[in-house]
Amino acid sequence: MPAKPAGFELDPRLERDSQPLMWLGLCELRLMDDRRWPWLMLVPQRPGILEIHDMTPLDQTMLIFEMNMVSQALKAATGCHKINIAALGNMVPQLHMHVVARNEGDPGWPGPVWGFGMREPYRREDLHQFVNTIRSALSQ
Repeated sequence: MPAKPAGFELDPRLERDSQPLMWLGLCELRLMDDRRWPWLMLVPQRPGILEIHDMTPLDQTMLIFEMNMVSQALKAATGCHKINIAALGNMVPQLHMHVVARNEGDPGWPGPVWGFGMREPYRREDLHQFVNTIRSALSQ
């Protein structure tokens, strides 16, 4: 993975709750370590950015491009009914975009994934398998 830009620090909560998956260009793609939902996260590698409107127009465009690419790959890899995308930032103000695959009947459906139950970490084998599935879907 390329070196992080000068001054960029990943929020410790994001680092604790997710696993690095790959570098996309602007964003590092991470996998939320909660097996209840296929849940990816894009973290723009820009220091001090809290909101999308804090980014340059070019970075905003790149973020949308990468978000679309990840959403399409996640939908293709999971066959999900719906993709949820959000940038809440209430608990972790550093800008990060959640991309979550949802299906009717999944835990918490149709409500949001945040604040529902307790996180269920992946088994190591399942984590590696899902990471490989996403990487493969992104290379299509």
